[in-house]
Amino acid sequence: MRYGMVIDLQRCIGCNACTLACKQEHGTQPGIFWGRVLISESGRYPNARQEYQPILCMHCADAPCVDVCPTGATQKLENGIVTVDQEKCIGCRYCMASCPFNARFFKFGGSQEYYPGKGLTPYELANANLHVEGTVEKCNFCAERLEEGKLPACVQVCPAKARFFGDLDDPNSEVSQLIASRGGYQLHPEVGTDPSVYYLPG
Repeated sequence: MRYGMVIDLQRCIGCNACTLACKQEHGTQPGIFWGRVLISESGRYPNARQEYQPILCMHCADAPCVDVCPTGATQKLENGIVTVDQEKCIGCRYCMASCPFNARFFKFGGSQEYYPGKGLTPYELANANLHVEGTVEKCNFCAERLEEGKLPACVQVCPAKARFFGDLDDPNSEVSQLIASRGGYQLHPEVGTDPSVYYLPG
């Protein structure tokens, strides 16, 4: 079993519903986005177009963040998910420096309010203890949702049905079939980390 995600760039419309769903699910603090959508432009007028590149933790099979972590806070589970134990994290940020995808975020101190001076909303209060100051955090493929038999929040909410999730080790799974039939590719294959997130050409 190796969990993986496939993102169809032909379907992605750059709406950022995945970004918002992730923030809602995990209650991340201001400025921290476990999932985000990068926007670029290609072509020339009058044939220019915007292109969208969703980015999240790639849950690499050979994850450099696991290798450099001095405390064992970053670990790769048997199902392929790379996790961070915030009780073990000492905030050295070696993992951030080693990540080729810039998919990790450091929880600095300071205000946790999205509306400065207004105090924390009930939602912000409920999630405040989930994010430890001085530690690193990132996408965990919504591991808590997977345990409940649900899909990751970003997959479930995508209005364009551009995201697929499943077992990369199963050649008959939807994700494996899409990768094989549509020429799915990984970002930065040259770094040799074997990401668990694949993209289908736009």
